[in-house]
This record gives sequence, structure tokens and C-alpha cells, in this order.
Amino acid sequence: MTGTEQRSPRTPSTPKRDRVRRHILDFIDNASPGTSLASERELAMTLGVSRPTIRAAIDDLVQSGLLVRRHGRGTFTSPQKITQELSGSTGLAAPPAQGTWSSRVVDFTIAPAGWSRASRLNIDPDDEILRVTRVRLVDGEPIAIERLELPAALVPGLAPEDMETGNFYQLLRERYGINVTEAVQTLEPSVTNPEQADLLDVPAFFPIMHIQRTTQDDTGRTIEYAQSAYRGDRYRITTKLHFDHTSG
Repeated sequence: MTGTEQRSPRTPSTPKRDRVRRHILDFIDNASPGTSLASERELAMTLGVSRPTIRAAIDDLVQSGLLVRRHGRGTFTSPQKITQELSGSTGLAAPPAQGTWSSRVVDFTIAPAGWSRASRLNIDPDDEILRVTRVRLVDGEPIAIERLELPAALVPGLAPEDMETGNFYQLLRERYGINVTEAVQTLEPSVTNPEQADLLDVPAFFPIMHIQRTTQDDTGRTIEYAQSAYRGDRYRITTKLHFDHTSG
């Protein structure tokens, strides 16, 4: 988090809200991922507290990633986290997850690269690039935002609907003969800005994993620059460590 970013203020805790929080935490511990929580009205009647007290406790647990609000449907326990092993041969380009993956394209634009994007993609500033922003979904639930930039000359005829299903790197191989071989990728914890929060259907300042990736094919060409925001409540990154006699 940078010095200019601020978290939304939290309401001071109270004994009643703590009691509500403990009740909901007990429910989460005994429920399956994705289980519906009782309505605010039902919880208020059961626990003998006001609805604002219920709402404040739920807000805290949503911000913590233990509960998920879905507009028009209610509040649910968080889905099971997707565990991704971090190694030199795998990344988050196409992370595994149970369910059906799809994408919703929200921007699909061809424009001159300009100096900064041309530098990233090793092309001339006047060359055109394709910029795609899409929301990745699992079983219809937003899970990530991907912003892709690639030289337009590499993918003639590519259309928005091509980016809605299937594996993008497989499409590059089969339609355009582009074989992706390596990438430099960085991961950084962050929080959503208002635009990201709206696309992911989460509150502002929600935890995300921000990823930047520059990808090359088997000829050494830079074929893609990508920035992605993965929901922090849906991912767990694991790393295998090796130690020797010099390890601290």
C-alpha cells in the first residue's frame, strides 16, 4: 500500500458486535464454502441486537475475506481458496480452479502503441497494439481482472468473443502459430481501487494480488504485457523451499 492509499475507516468494536462476530465465525467454521448466511433481519432477531450492529459485524468479516456479498443474492461464506504452487515452470497465467471458467470482455481497443508501451513490447511507437480488458469468472463469479497489451500485427482478425472462453495461449498456438515459452512475472499484494472493486463485485480496498507479466515466444519476441488483479480471498500461493548448511 502506498502512502497515498488509505483504508476505509472501521467502526470501533462493541460487546454486542463482538458477540455477533463470534456467532458468525462459529457458523463459518461449521459451514461449507459458499454457504448462505441468514439475513440481517433473522440474525438480529436471533441475537437480540439491532440490524446496524449485524451489518457492522458482517462488514468486518467481508473486509477480512471470510464472507462474500453477492448483489441481489445475499451474503455467503467465502468459496474455497485456489492453491497455486509458485515455481519457475508455473504461474498465474491460467490458475487451476474447480468450476467453469469464462471471461467478460469490457474493453477491446486497437490504437498506436506510443513510446512507453512500444518500449515494453519492443515495437515502434507508431505500431498498433491491441488492448484487452476482461473479467475472469468461475461459475459466473468474478475472480480476476486481466488487462492485456499485444502487438496487433500478431493477431489479425482476433475478436472480443475469442477472449470469452478457452485458453488464450492455446488460441495463439493453434490460430497464429505463436508458441509462448517464457515470461517475467512479478506479484505484489494490493487493494482494489473503485473501478476494480466494481468489476470484481467486492468492496473498495478489498485485498487483491496484483500481477505484472511480460511474455515471450519461442523466437524471443515479446508478445504480451499483462496486468492482472486476482481476488485475495480466492487465492493462496505456496512455495517449496530448499535449505542447506548456509541457510539461516
